[in-house]
Amino acid sequence: MSHHPNDGVSNTTSRHEVHMPKVSRKGEGKPLRDAMARAGLSGPELAEATKDVDPTGKGISSATVGRLTGRGKTARTQCELSTAWLVAEALHRRTSAPLQDLFSMPTRSTTTVERSRPDAEEE
Repeated sequence: MSHHPNDGVSNTTSRHEVHMPKVSRKGEGKPLRDAMARAGLSGPELAEATKDVDPTGKGISSATVGRLTGRGKTARTQCELSTAWLVAEALHRRTSAPLQDLFSMPTRSTTTVERSRPDAEEE
């Protein structure tokens, strides 16, 4: 029996994963904090509520909720779209705050623009 740490794990999946775009919290997290207050949820309670809306049942950690709603040096302005969706969905079940009121959607990627340069077709 092999005890290699990667037994049964494919190393090629990372090349084919779809990377979720990052979104930014609005208003330095104030809309999130306001929605949490309207929902009557603390950070840990919101984290627990995300488990109910997560198809995997994992949800997000209370530390992540704290970073998204915080104002201190550990606060984060961006998160994965999937994280924002879980937060917004959990809050939406208790309030009427839609995702777009809490987070700004990503802007168009510049990689597509760079790859479509007309001079790339000239030879």
